[in-house]
Amino acid sequence: MENDIKIMPEAFVCEESSLRGDITISTGCIVHPSATIIAESGPIVIGKNCIIEEYATIIHRVPKTHPSYDPHKTPVLIIGANNHFEVGCRVEALKVGERNVFESKSYVSPFVEITNFCIIGAGCRVEGERKLAENSVIYGKNCFEREAIDKHAPLKPQIACLRKILPNFHHLRKVTFDPKKLREQGLEQQS
Repeated sequence: MENDIKIMPEAFVCEESSLRGDITISTGCIVHPSATIIAESGPIVIGKNCIIEEYATIIHRVPKTHPSYDPHKTPVLIIGANNHFEVGCRVEALKVGERNVFESKSYVSPFVEITNFCIIGAGCRVEGERKLAENSVIYGKNCFEREAIDKHAPLKPQIACLRKILPNFHHLRKVTFDPKKLREQGLEQQS
């Protein structure tokens, strides 16, 4: 697997993070040290203003048993804007929409599609072949599901704070922005 890491301007990606494969990290994203992103089945495009915390793992791996698996076609995992991947979560979802929260130690299996405004609670597991409806909340020891009453807070204050603190304590990867190449591939920044 060849590494092709594209880091947009104003993205803060710590050197100590583990990035493997074809990965695009959009403007405003924060990738903490010890975060892992693996693009195994195809490219990963991470939307604007996402936070990926320590020991969070994002893997793009389409199982050969899944109906969408095609060995002749390279699928792209597009992760929407403003997602928060908290400490120790593991996300292998087929699709991730916008403004979702994956709390500490949560797990999402490869057959799951996450829409928008969902919260996967701390330690909860979402498995099987399914698509979570918008505003879904998975919570509790038994991973109950309900609809959220209101939307969770935006990430902008956290991102602003992290942008001030991270460079003081960690080395950051250099921006590798090449807009012409992205336009040619049809992978322009997702809003």
